[in-house]
Amino acid sequence: MSTAEGRGFGRLLEYIESSMGFATSMYNDAYLDRRISARMRRNDSPDYRAYQRLLESDDEERQALLDALSVNVTSFFRNPEVWEALRPVLRDLTASGRTSVWSAACSDGREAYSLAMLAHDDPDVRADRIRIVGTDIKREILRAARRGEYLASETNDLASQLAPLDDYERFVERDDDCYRVSRSLKRMVDFQRHDLIRESPPDQFDLILCRNLFIYVDADAKRTVFETLGSGLHPDGYLTIGMTETVPSECRSWFEPIEKRLRIYRNAR
Repeated sequence: MSTAEGRGFGRLLEYIESSMGFATSMYNDAYLDRRISARMRRNDSPDYRAYQRLLESDDEERQALLDALSVNVTSFFRNPEVWEALRPVLRDLTASGRTSVWSAACSDGREAYSLAMLAHDDPDVRADRIRIVGTDIKREILRAARRGEYLASETNDLASQLAPLDDYERFVERDDDCYRVSRSLKRMVDFQRHDLIRESPPDQFDLILCRNLFIYVDADAKRTVFETLGSGLHPDGYLTIGMTETVPSECRSWFEPIEKRLRIYRNAR
């Protein structure tokens, strides 16, 4: 990127943050540039300044860019071994009473619904004691999560994804090209809009999942999010992050590793 391009990119990021309310300063520049450049190519914008002028005049493109900048990569039971390790966690928590779980940055709801399925699937987990909150910053993705409907063309090998369950057809039914989660699962999950970087936790939780977000944010934002997650955990509550992610060094004393390789921790504060 030339000096002039760098200045144009910087001004565009300032505009997106100040006028569109998206915290670009908290994200990796390379990630932002990939998402922005894709929108520029779609609109035949020759440079960052031209694209900023488009954003200033086109509400639909502003929303399209915000959608593109939001991270929404997900699947049911991503990293199955992590979910197997969460079974005893849920057993212990529900044996003690009401259990609140937060799926932070939940995308289209598959992680939250995976939690609900796991709770119903395991005979030693009291599913009736579990309340799940799924949050994301993107309103449209939350509407999709509440519907609990997933196109077969966008859901690769569903049977493989749901392999951790004994009988997944109890929870997901197929209607032509659409998979729908059951009503019993939907009743377990409350989806809400939430900004992990700018807002306090929506409640206090016994288990928090925030997986595969930190690879997209910078060091300052990463610490901010860990502060949010830590403040939302009950004493002795559990936190799970992505298997390729790490707790920042300045936050490590807050969390005791329970399954270090699988990135499952307990609140140590």
